Amino acid sequence: MAVANLLRRRCCASLPLLLGTVVLVLGFCSSHVSLALAAAGSKVEYLPGFRHEGPLPFELETGYIGVGESEDIQLFYYFVKSESNHSVDPIVLWISGGPGCSSLYALTQELGPLLFDLPKNNSALPTLSLNPYSWTKVASFIFLDLPVGTGFSYVKSSKNYTSNSEETSDHGAEFLRKWLADHPEYPSNSFYVGGDSFSGVTVPMVVNAISYGINLGLNPQIDLKGYFVGNAFTYPISYIVQMIRGFGLIPDEMYKSYQECGGNLICLLNFLKIGQLTLVNFPQHILETNCIARNEIGASYGQSSVAKRFRGFNVHALDPYFLCKGAQLISQWANDGSVQEALHVRKGSIEEWVQCRDDLPFNRTVLDSRPYYAILSMQGYRSLIYSGDHDLFVCSLSTEAWTKSLGYSIIDDWRPWFLNNQIVGYTRTFSNNMTYAKIKGSGHIAPVYTPLECFIMFKRWISYEKL
Repeated sequence: MAVANLLRRRCCASLPLLLGTVVLVLGFCSSHVSLALAAAGSKVEYLPGFRHEGPLPFELETGYIGVGESEDIQLFYYFVKSESNHSVDPIVLWISGGPGCSSLYALTQELGPLLFDLPKNNSALPTLSLNPYSWTKVASFIFLDLPVGTGFSYVKSSKNYTSNSEETSDHGAEFLRKWLADHPEYPSNSFYVGGDSFSGVTVPMVVNAISYGINLGLNPQIDLKGYFVGNAFTYPISYIVQMIRGFGLIPDEMYKSYQECGGNLICLLNFLKIGQLTLVNFPQHILETNCIARNEIGASYGQSSVAKRFRGFNVHALDPYFLCKGAQLISQWANDGSVQEALHVRKGSIEEWVQCRDDLPFNRTVLDSRPYYAILSMQGYRSLIYSGDHDLFVCSLSTEAWTKSLGYSIIDDWRPWFLNNQIVGYTRTFSNNMTYAKIKGSGHIAPVYTPLECFIMFKRWISYEKL
């Protein structure tokens, strides 16, 4: 029913949209005004804090592109060219979750070419090194601050502008068309959209908006191939308590009491007890102690249990410092005047850069994104859905449930996938070109916890190889 309603809204809206499209297409073909406003980005050759001598060993461009009415919405992006062959490699539009989390996080702490170092002096400018498992080794990435108000993106005329889910998807599609028009050297590259966490809602909506523009014949043409999302929120039904029991955080009798819950006081007390027993764990990765408990017991930072588990296998060991202090570290760096100057940030455009804006003026008008996945499945786009199996924010059991609920047959059933002759996860593939991948021992933002495994996963999938 949800899919039918969405299709009905699309069809009913087609007539006025088609009329508007005539004007839009003429505008794209005969006028350079809008493209001039979407000015070309600026190359970044040096970054304060980058520890290697000389210019950056990868190509980085930053800039703004205006979208919406009168291009009042100014969206900031970081474009990193593929380190292989950028003229033919795929291009990914990456949108971090939140909503309101800057994609600078993905660029410097997750899957981009940079990683922050452990600070030796908290008052000094944080330093960065190269990420040996950057996904930009095999694809170009446009890291976009979306929705507006995220990161360095801003509104020119009003500080109180409030966006919503549908408008954000249109902004993302318009951004990509204008970015491609501004970069005519990539007419034949295949395009993908990626993201994680709350972008499980944003990504399929942006892909749907891009696809809709393609079907209307909007220029420039985009060779859209598919999308991928990690630990993706899709709808507000979870399997958290099942996961808690599965990992042995509560006894079986407490879980059975929860299952038989009748809404009475005893049931409520049991549920609160489950929460009390669980919250000492770090919800993004249950093998870790949460930051509050770590501070209360005076635990020092050092190699995490995740890193110890993968010692000798995963050479990039995550330190718990980044789990608890990473947002402060990146904020210190991104708010430095020399950094913003190097990134070509417009002075006065924002008051303060924050990694994730809790006060983002944004209305979540779509809480269940499964109908969008269903529509994209009918159009045959490729997709990769991956999950870290130790995540309590968005449980892998939930992801497995909604991918199956789309109703497509399984063409490659549940099986392990390997790296260096070691099982690193499980996978299955559906007849709608959707691949599901579970990563063992990984957390909510999977490439942070298991960078090597996730890089290999992405490299194989983007190259049309089986996991």
